[in-house]
Amino acid sequence: MPSADPTAGPRADRPTGRPTARWYDGFAGAALDATVWLPHYLPAWSSRAEAAAAYHLSNGALVLDIPVDHPHWCAGDHEPPLRVSGLQTGSFSGPVGSTIGQQPFRDGLTVREEQPRFEGLLVDGGRVEVRCRADLSPRSMASLWMVGFEDRPERCGEICVVEVFGRSVRDGTAEIGCGLHAFRDPDLVEDFAAPRLPVDVSDWHTYAVTWDRAEAVFTVDGPEARRCPHPPTYPLQLMLAVFDFPEWSVGDDDHLVPSLTVDHVSWTPASPGATG
Repeated sequence: MPSADPTAGPRADRPTGRPTARWYDGFAGAALDATVWLPHYLPAWSSRAEAAAAYHLSNGALVLDIPVDHPHWCAGDHEPPLRVSGLQTGSFSGPVGSTIGQQPFRDGLTVREEQPRFEGLLVDGGRVEVRCRADLSPRSMASLWMVGFEDRPERCGEICVVEVFGRSVRDGTAEIGCGLHAFRDPDLVEDFAAPRLPVDVSDWHTYAVTWDRAEAVFTVDGPEARRCPHPPTYPLQLMLAVFDFPEWSVGDDDHLVPSLTVDHVSWTPASPGATG
């Protein structure tokens, strides 16, 4: 894993987290773009060392995976036990011992390692897409989602672009999860579903969402999969990850290494004059 710390050094030498032109990452370089991506999954509740992603860049693609010896995330606290390799484009927390942080997984969760404010990429309307493929077992899943930066606790809603559990994959089809999660945002309505689509997730597919203040429209390889009214309108950070749930084991599968291979991720801002 690259050793660069994206929150090190003066903030002025890094781009703003609120771009106004189209952003595209095709992972063509020798290293992950540390001005945009933080390779640690919600580290405030754990630590950067314990939440580090396993990943590499290969032939113009990003590969996130979970090696056999990959540690549990928030071991002894998160239930069910979970292993994850994830990237995110924003991060911050309050001081150690506080409850100020992003996406707490239970009430009363406290910060174990304070995180400096990092705004790699925050978006608030337009189109986000990912072209990817996944190698999953029945105990693993992969996802691209966007969540509120949570500079205020209620600004925590989620737009899930794609979520696939390996146990839903069969006969060249899969349940493709997409939609909205309200969490603690009183202005949002829970609106999430996973329609079964003729998608072999081990092949390349393009998953996308286009959203404004009125609605979010989700597509898979172009055709519409779902649409949801009234998505969150505040700045959202991107979250990209592959997960493994050891308790979901169905036999001799501890040797399996789930992976998510990403050709590109992009964001196109809404056209001038569009709502949002």
